[in-house]
This record gives sequence, C-alpha cells and structure tokens, in this order.
Amino acid sequence: MKKTALSLLCLAISLSTASADDLIKEAMKKNFKPEDAIAKKVGKGEATDADLDSLIKCVQAICAATPPKGEKAAWVEKCKSMVAALNKVKAKDASGMSEWKKAVNCKACHDVFKPAKKD
Repeated sequence: MKKTALSLLCLAISLSTASADDLIKEAMKKNFKPEDAIAKKVGKGEATDADLDSLIKCVQAICAATPPKGEKAAWVEKCKSMVAALNKVKAKDASGMSEWKKAVNCKACHDVFKPAKKD
C-alpha cells in the first residue's frame, strides 16, 4: 500500500512538473517496462486491486497528455481501451484479461505514438 501511495504521489508530482513526453516516458518506465511492472502483473493475473487502481490512474494521466507522435484522438482511444480492460480485470470479468493483452500491445502502440530514436 505504501508503494502504491508513493507511486501515485510521484505521478502527481510528475504531472505538475514534467512535459507530456516526459510524463509518458516515466509512466512507461515505472509501470510497463520492468520485470515487476504492474502491467506485467496484470498480464500474469497477479495484480492486486490496489495495483489495478494505481495503473488505471496512471493510464488516465497519460491519456490526458499529448503523444509525441501520432493523433491525439487515437491516443485517447488507446488509453480508454486499456482503462476499460483494467476495469474488467478488476471486476473479474472473464473477457478482461484477453482485452488487456490486446490493449497493451507495446509494438502496436510504439509504432504509432513513439518517435524514432535520434542517432
């Protein structure tokens, strides 16, 4: 619980001081990329309700940001599909896990929204 509260506090501070690009990068680095990331816990069926609440808030926060590449409307739709899937997982809806795995496809999202690396 302390870890979740700290994550939310860090996210709130990030929202107030970081650019949209930085906010998205930090959210991905903390919640999606590490081996013990909440997003990976969700995919394994190991996320607690607190984890799910934290990730829902994270995705809602990045949803409000403008992606560094691609259309804002498509970004919002992608984020909304992740939140909807997370809510289904939290509600123990049988379709939630498959919807989450479809919504959290890293490559599909990066191809559209992540800018190419600078040399």
